[in-house]
Amino acid sequence: MEQQELKKYKILFVCLGNICRSPSAEAVMKHVVEQRGLSHLFEIDSAGILSYHQGEPADQRMQQHARKRGFELTSISRPVKTDDFWHFDLIIGMDDGNIRDLYIRTPDVESSRKVVRMSRFFRTDRGYDHVPDPYYGGAQGFELVLDMLQEACEELVDQLLADNGELIEKRD
Repeated sequence: MEQQELKKYKILFVCLGNICRSPSAEAVMKHVVEQRGLSHLFEIDSAGILSYHQGEPADQRMQQHARKRGFELTSISRPVKTDDFWHFDLIIGMDDGNIRDLYIRTPDVESSRKVVRMSRFFRTDRGYDHVPDPYYGGAQGFELVLDMLQEACEELVDQLLADNGELIEKRD
């Protein structure tokens, strides 16, 4: 009997500058799939709408808060590229502004179907319909974002597994 080759879930997390929320989502998601022994089924990356911070590591404050939870933010900021819409199966924006900007950048109708809000995967109602940007806030903002991302990434993996990948259309 021939064994079917497993497809990878290709997921891109997007925020404004790719230095707080999206690199954190990338690190949290990598941690979640690693803990479940599923790393081989996922390709996970992050990007920003703007290129202000291109080539920079994640915000030091976010790195510090993430490290306390066992997450290492190792990605380097980069802007979203047109090729991302063809390569990734799911492109997850952190807030309405990110979603709007992603839709503006989609090269075709099929690509627009890949764009979803991170809040789609919230399990707990914290009074937010988005992941707030902690950049101009204090420590509580970074902690809140990490709480939201941990919960949402767990739910995302649960949904992908429960739906047998039907949440996204897997591609080669």
